[in-house]
Amino acid sequence: MDLMDIIKGRRSIRKYKSDPVPEDALQKILEAVRWSPSWANTQCWEIILVKDPQVKSDLATALPKGNPALSSMTEAPLVIVLCGRKGAAGFKKGEAVTVKGDWLMFDTGIAMQSLCLTAHSLGLGTVVVGMFDHKKAEEILGVPPDREVVAITPLGYPAAESITPKRKEISEFVFYEKYPDGK
Repeated sequence: MDLMDIIKGRRSIRKYKSDPVPEDALQKILEAVRWSPSWANTQCWEIILVKDPQVKSDLATALPKGNPALSSMTEAPLVIVLCGRKGAAGFKKGEAVTVKGDWLMFDTGIAMQSLCLTAHSLGLGTVVVGMFDHKKAEEILGVPPDREVVAITPLGYPAAESITPKRKEISEFVFYEKYPDGK
């Protein structure tokens, strides 16, 4: 599969088969995260792999009832929890060096994209879950105070095909030289 096909073909998967994720596929996905770019190569991401049905069930209680990914938390054979190490990305000599402060959201976002694209290239599905009680998830997983849970994704074989969502035209989000007046 060519890279543009992978990018265009990846979908948010919310229904999974119970088939286990092969260990070699998981290792390829983790290797893709490992090689993701990061601020000054800080590699601030850390991952918790959750296979235990009870822990997945406990983690699902951190999602609100209206979250469309709720059932996938227990349905998928594996749940990946992406964490960030605070005070690493975007810092120099212990001080934040950008107006954005901690850069961990940016770096973990890149890592999650690497994870999702690699999973799709291997025939596996993901959905990036961000709407949940982060503090509750951190308590359930025993995440230390100098780390934070950023996002969660179920991982497994899709149970059904997903539709392709409408995308903006390039002309709707690209501007030349400066931002246009009146927008």
